[in-house]
Amino acid sequence: MPAVPSFPREAATLLLDGPAGALEVAVDPAEASPVPVVAIVCHPLPTEGGTMHNKVVTMAARALRELGIDTVRFNFRGTGGSQGSFDQGDGETDDLRAVAAWVRAQRPDAALWLAGFSFGSYVALRAAPLLQPALMLSIAPPVGRSWDFDAITPPNCPWLVIQGENDEIVDPQAVYAWIGALPEPPELIRMPDTSHFFHRKLLDLRGAIQHGLRPFLPAAA
Repeated sequence: MPAVPSFPREAATLLLDGPAGALEVAVDPAEASPVPVVAIVCHPLPTEGGTMHNKVVTMAARALRELGIDTVRFNFRGTGGSQGSFDQGDGETDDLRAVAAWVRAQRPDAALWLAGFSFGSYVALRAAPLLQPALMLSIAPPVGRSWDFDAITPPNCPWLVIQGENDEIVDPQAVYAWIGALPEPPELIRMPDTSHFFHRKLLDLRGAIQHGLRPFLPAAA
């Protein structure tokens, strides 16, 4: 078995042993005064072209780094340099758990935050009961599509949901209804005139993420 890579101090792409083979992982250091947080950002549906290089994923990661947070993106099984094949969210949840275990082993000093866009938000929410993150960020969660959000256990931590009001992939009203039925709903940011992929709204997304999450930042290391 190859040696487990250490958490890099500079931007790097590496391979981790995952449950279905190698997982391709990109680590990027904080761009502001660092705080003791590592955020894992999960990408949208691989069968529709989603990868860790998706522009919403990379903008979300940039927004987090500008808050002083180290970010980790990775390709789910069967995507990019990650081995295996698409598994409807089940195996992808295991992939996230493997990446999170590596982060926690390498960075025991840091709190773990989980973020995801679209399908990635579903995977992150599925993994949350086991991983117990310190914060959750869900961007355009695909409620009402192929994924069973009724079976989701809401995370026991601060939780921010960002939803475009003109989303053509996910029905915003389904998202609002799901949130409204939760016993402890998350903070919801509705972005007007905004499509699923945040066309021409990426800088607004960055601002919404930073405004929503800044109150939860721990003190700088």
